[in-house]
Amino acid sequence: MKKQKMNLEKRLQQHPQLQQRFASLLDIIEDADGNLDKANAAEEQVIHELQQMGKEAIEHWAKVKEEKQTDQYLEANKNNGKIVNKGKKKSIGTQPMEK
Repeated sequence: MKKQKMNLEKRLQQHPQLQQRFASLLDIIEDADGNLDKANAAEEQVIHELQQMGKEAIEHWAKVKEEKQTDQYLEANKNNGKIVNKGKKKSIGTQPMEK
């Protein structure tokens, strides 16, 4: 169990937003603000935190997945001449013509 706990702590340190969400959930559970007198209020706050946590988790997952797939695609096709990665475009668009 101790090994799992250390592993979880290290993993959470790599995801500060998730770590903050867990801290917020603990604050609700412990009624840190002292303003949760009814179960309904606590339930609403827990639901809100879990929804936000899920949204942030999926957004992070999608970002990491896209980066991995892009890297894999570029690596697989770098020698066939089809892909030329020159970096980010610096164009500001087409300039309007004078009349």
